[in-house]
Amino acid sequence: MKLKHFYILILMLLSTSSFAQKWTKANESTTYPEKVNRPKLVVGMVVDQMRWDYLYRYYDRYSKGGFKRLINEGFSAENTLISYTPTVTACGHASIYTGSVPAINGIIGNNWFDPQIGRDVYCVEDKNVKTVGSNSNGGLMSPKNLMVTTITDELRMATNFRSKVISISIKDRGAILPGGHTANGSFWYDDVSGNFITSTHYMTELPTWVEQFNAQKWPNKFLEKDWHTLYPIESYTNSTIDDKPYEGLFKGEKTPTFPHLFKQYVDKKYSMVASMPYGNTLTLEMGKSAISGEKLGQLGNTDFLAISLSSTDYVGHQFGPNSIEVEDTYLRLDKDLEAFFLYLDKTVGKGNYLFFLTADHGATHVPNFSKEHKLPGKGLATRKFKIDLDSLILKKFKVKSAIFTLMNNQVIFDVDAIHEANADYNQIKQLCIDYLIKQDGILNAVDVKNLNNTSIPNELKTKLINGYNARRSGDIYYILDAGWYPSLGTGTGHSAWNPYDSHIPAVFMGWGVKSGKTNKEYYMSDIAPTISALLHIQEPSGSIGKVITELIKH
Repeated sequence: MKLKHFYILILMLLSTSSFAQKWTKANESTTYPEKVNRPKLVVGMVVDQMRWDYLYRYYDRYSKGGFKRLINEGFSAENTLISYTPTVTACGHASIYTGSVPAINGIIGNNWFDPQIGRDVYCVEDKNVKTVGSNSNGGLMSPKNLMVTTITDELRMATNFRSKVISISIKDRGAILPGGHTANGSFWYDDVSGNFITSTHYMTELPTWVEQFNAQKWPNKFLEKDWHTLYPIESYTNSTIDDKPYEGLFKGEKTPTFPHLFKQYVDKKYSMVASMPYGNTLTLEMGKSAISGEKLGQLGNTDFLAISLSSTDYVGHQFGPNSIEVEDTYLRLDKDLEAFFLYLDKTVGKGNYLFFLTADHGATHVPNFSKEHKLPGKGLATRKFKIDLDSLILKKFKVKSAIFTLMNNQVIFDVDAIHEANADYNQIKQLCIDYLIKQDGILNAVDVKNLNNTSIPNELKTKLINGYNARRSGDIYYILDAGWYPSLGTGTGHSAWNPYDSHIPAVFMGWGVKSGKTNKEYYMSDIAPTISALLHIQEPSGSIGKVITELIKH
């Protein structure tokens, strides 16, 4: 061997030895976590009918510890949208917690028509269970109509069911769908008894802590207070004047104005609690009792508390998004949030819980508000559509009652009746489309199974496809003009694809979340995958969303 080659070999051996020693030392000094790092508690909060702009419309009036804390300590995905239509409560809660859309999770509305049984189906109805906690039928509910798993189900499975999941809402669907199939308990408000109840899908008797909560008669305490504005009424400059004829009246009222008097309903009409801001307070107090009673986040596992606040929806429907009532509701909710965050800080520990807030949908302006301010939009009487269409189909195709119903902006056909009359189904659908697109307030009407031949923007096609479930949806979908709402009554609602109904807040705070904002476009279906990534667990079985990576603290 030449001397030069010998020296090269020696240098190579020394270099390799040195590298090996360095690698060994580095490897020995590296420490890995002994177990998967997760928060003690996850709290998911859905604020029913909360438009995204409410985060900022009332921002100057919020306290430091409520919405302001959430926005500034947390991470806000400012451009989070709903990627399907119709935008209603059940669809929203199901899609938030499954990371999917109605086409996959099967929850296509609050109600839908099932041609096979010839009747409307309620999203969480279940005639095979019994009410627990009341003598009413309010507990004949379960998640059986939900066709996929939720993030709460996946957390339970990831820990071999050691993690606890509790879900709470005034609305049954607002509790049941977030809790998923395997919740330890889902509890909703029974307006017959004024108690929180459940069903035998979960248990055969209420836990002691729920019975103790019910025994305190919180609804009567809130009804006794009536509803006065939190601050002097002249300070509500972000809203219209108080007396507007297009706002809804409470029973016995002559004008829709403050104060709204509820003392008369004590021990008589517990349902009224849902229509006042204190319904949110009631729900959050129940949430605190759940944390205490179940020791959520305090037993060494990652637990999940899902809360849906429904009173914002009831108030929004009755008075509309520009009312003093809605502003007052959010100012009061802000104070309730501050108290709830402080409770979490005290019981679970600041930094030990992961919190997120979102909404199931937004809200349309009251049609007469739009008219008052010369904006596009009106109320629309859709009842006559079915009458007119039945008459046209009978006259041209000799089919009697070819349409079961119009629901969720869809035309539901009696396909069997059409086939028995030997009528052409495609021609009947085209007749309906031709009629609908001529009506005031209708932007377009489409055959959902033939969208490729429809001249509408791809964004709208996607939302229609995502909302269409082959088993449960109708074949024709009619799209309203912007600002129009299918009612001629007072107040307003939601269900449209438009930003006022589909642009929602999505704000995360606490464990594993860095503060900040993004205006990148995300969707409601991205929330569950993001929580899955933070918890290092499997995404729900129907998830199609993506992770909001910008918020994850590394």
